[in-house]
Amino acid sequence: MDLLKNLTESQKKAVLHKQGPLLVIAGPGSGKTRVITHRIACLIESGVKPWNICAITFTNKASVEMQNRVASMGVPSGVNLSTFHSLCVRLIRQYAQQAGITSNFSIYDDSDQKRVIKQAIADADLSVSNFAPAKMLNAISNLKNELETAESLKTRADEYFAKSLAKIYEKYQKILTENNALDFDDLLMKVAFLLREHPDVRSELNNRFKYLLVDEYQDTNHAQYQIVKGLAIEHQNICVTGDPDQSIYRWRGADIRNIMSFEKDWPHATVVKLEENFRSCQSILTAADKLIANNKNRKVKALIATIKGGEDIRITDYEDDTAEAYGLSKNIKKLIEDGQSPSEIAVFYRVNSMSRILEEALVQNKIPYQIVRGVEFYGRKEIRDMLAYLKLLVNPADNVALQRIINTPVRGIGKTTIDKIAEYASSAGIPIFEALKKTQLKELLNASTQAKLAKFVALIESFQNMTDGPVAPLMEKVFTVTKLADTTGDDKNKSESAIDNVNELINSAGIYDQQSEKPNLTDYLQAIALYSDSDAYDASQPKVALMTLHAAKGLEFDNVFIIGLEDGILPHERSAVSQDEFEEERRLFFVGITRARKRLFISYADYRTTRGQFLRTIPSPFLVEIGYNPLSSPAAGFTEKKQDFSSSEFGYDTSSSQIESAIKPIASPQRQASQASQPYIAGQLVSHKKFGFGRVQQFIEMGDNSIVVVNFNAGHTRSLMLKYANLDIVNKKGD
Repeated sequence: MDLLKNLTESQKKAVLHKQGPLLVIAGPGSGKTRVITHRIACLIESGVKPWNICAITFTNKASVEMQNRVASMGVPSGVNLSTFHSLCVRLIRQYAQQAGITSNFSIYDDSDQKRVIKQAIADADLSVSNFAPAKMLNAISNLKNELETAESLKTRADEYFAKSLAKIYEKYQKILTENNALDFDDLLMKVAFLLREHPDVRSELNNRFKYLLVDEYQDTNHAQYQIVKGLAIEHQNICVTGDPDQSIYRWRGADIRNIMSFEKDWPHATVVKLEENFRSCQSILTAADKLIANNKNRKVKALIATIKGGEDIRITDYEDDTAEAYGLSKNIKKLIEDGQSPSEIAVFYRVNSMSRILEEALVQNKIPYQIVRGVEFYGRKEIRDMLAYLKLLVNPADNVALQRIINTPVRGIGKTTIDKIAEYASSAGIPIFEALKKTQLKELLNASTQAKLAKFVALIESFQNMTDGPVAPLMEKVFTVTKLADTTGDDKNKSESAIDNVNELINSAGIYDQQSEKPNLTDYLQAIALYSDSDAYDASQPKVALMTLHAAKGLEFDNVFIIGLEDGILPHERSAVSQDEFEEERRLFFVGITRARKRLFISYADYRTTRGQFLRTIPSPFLVEIGYNPLSSPAAGFTEKKQDFSSSEFGYDTSSSQIESAIKPIASPQRQASQASQPYIAGQLVSHKKFGFGRVQQFIEMGDNSIVVVNFNAGHTRSLMLKYANLDIVNKKGD
């Protein structure tokens, strides 16, 4: 068949598998998307109806890419190909009655949730100073991911914090219900409960989606795990693809155990490993393989390069973070001058704050760049104001949206009046917008206020007949008629910038209108609500991409720079608490490395400004794990640079020496012989006042800055600077 041309044997096996569970372990760059799309086409060619196939992925970008690939193969329309959240929205709207909500519900984003949680804490008679809103939201999110309700938490809460959290959770959900709103976690939880508690719905969906394909299965949380199980439990035609080595979202509930235990959950599963890599050169894959081999919680697989040749990985030790930023910008400028497209250059970092100094250096070198942090656009005041109007049109019960715009622009409706209206609505058990029309409320207000409120109600109702149609014209009308266009921004420059942002929003609506068969405001708002950082990356822009390692998942570039390879940054200092978190940090670096096709640049600094302090750093233990040692000449596959900067051009002047020869490996006999004179050797049992007992993994000789790497019994690994280590040797002999 034409569908099988240019597929490897393992890819063919996955594509041709039809009945029963299938686990595809897909290494980075192994053609996973190709397998999924060809499998869809092959199923349809074998007689399966398109609408009987449901393919789920995590990001809008991945979903759109798959849709385009399937369409380009001539596959008939009808395949359900979407993200988890968009599928859940659709199912909740379809089965709204069973899900216990009306179909025109709002989806609350981070900003909406913050407003609701603050109110919930107050309603629970607790203080935001003792119960930080962000921490409460995170705790509630974790509970929802585990499918635990406020009621179930309340029954098991046996101490003050748990009881308080249960109260806050209960009040939070009450406010969401009153606003006919769901947060992102509710979308998953509602569908998981829908499938569990309504066998008729579950059977109907199993009969509709007779073949289920799930991408990036290693990133699923417990709620998603239950959804997948519910959608496939009756026919068992489930195919999941993923890679335990790329599970990097533990902090948002992803559970690596879901993919690790797939064969236990589905005992008759067929397992296919995609090990051939079509993306990266050999030196990059060798480093990635060496790194990830240190993880224990994984499914062993190889990374087999199909691309010949390639350059050494270039590792640079900079004096400080400023030198790193300017050295990086010079290297990027050189790449561009040599003919590399800026769009094929990316810089990855562990935390967002590391981008600031990079931006300064890129600006001074006149290098175009984009920061892949797109959801911030939707957090701007003018955008939130516009979206609040639109949300209220679709869902008049959305009190949060109404309270945001009832006096925006200023209409002379003050806080006292708004509080009085909200109190009346609450006592009557109705939404605020409905309360505005009640005679009883009007009797509580003076004639002037009544007139202002009546005018506001008429304004909103004048737009409501336009919600089922193109969104851009409606948005333009709202922006103009409400007079937001006249009042957006505080001063001339800010106003122009804010108006540009609103125009960009309207443009996005115009693109949505063109791409949709039946454009409507409800669907558009859903797309906006489910927008993520990864969707912000625009590959068509000739700009260098700056992003976190988490945002880099799913992308690839010819030239990749990974900065800040220092203990406490990568691995992050929080990972010291458990081996699971430390392994996730290693997976995060693995993901970063494997985004690179041709060239990989890794850097670390001797000093870095952290929380306003200029501190000495320790090189990341991951450098040693990829086969590089800061002290010895670089091993095969690496090129080392030591760069120091002094005042000159851009405030810095390069004076560097470059060692390009690849000589003896790290674990050379000469090196092992020198261990006798070292204060610590591998295998020694040591103790630390804070971390307890542990065994020395490695000693790195760096003179005054020597490092001892210790695996502590508590389950974490620490790289300690010798002069500050304060270790007591319990057993002087190593392994």
